[in-house]
Amino acid sequence: MKIASGRKAFVEPLRLGDRVKEIRLANQWTLEDVSQRTGLARSTLSKIENDQISPTFTAVQKLINGLGIDLPQLLSPPRQQSRTMGRRDLTRRGDGQMHPTPTYEHELLSCELAQKRMIPFKTIVRARSFEDFSEWVRHDGEEFLMVLDGEVLLYSEFYEPLPLATGDSIYFDSDMGHALVSVSDEDATILSVCTRNE
Repeated sequence: MKIASGRKAFVEPLRLGDRVKEIRLANQWTLEDVSQRTGLARSTLSKIENDQISPTFTAVQKLINGLGIDLPQLLSPPRQQSRTMGRRDLTRRGDGQMHPTPTYEHELLSCELAQKRMIPFKTIVRARSFEDFSEWVRHDGEEFLMVLDGEVLLYSEFYEPLPLATGDSIYFDSDMGHALVSVSDEDATILSVCTRNE
């Protein structure tokens, strides 16, 4: 390629953060997994993946050793992900993975699909009082919740208790402490979709 005098050739920026994330997800590792493998703090890894910082030479060495790759593998551009991969995972009624707790009876849905960006589940709310919970429920990410049947009271760390009836829905940050209590005659049923921890 002929370059005009005094001008530099266009070089595509190195997308090191995207490449680190691609390698991590391909191995189904969490940020904590990579942190333990590399000795780099989880917060540092998150900043690298989101291009908020450029890793030092020492950090690059730790990534290479911890991820079990060589430098060319780390520096190769990330593959383009197809947006129409055509994946699907059917869960027939009652065929989800059951996960009962003292306060909730969860049915995890779409359990066969790996590397999901969301975690869907249906829950029967057994709790009848906020005192049924020994502590706040909290987890990383965000959550969408819809009441399928019955009525609930949503307790949350920074707000007054909120009544929700059949058909009502709410979206919230799920690292905020929260808890659901059934207030209808029968135990309420809800559908929740949470973002996956990464």
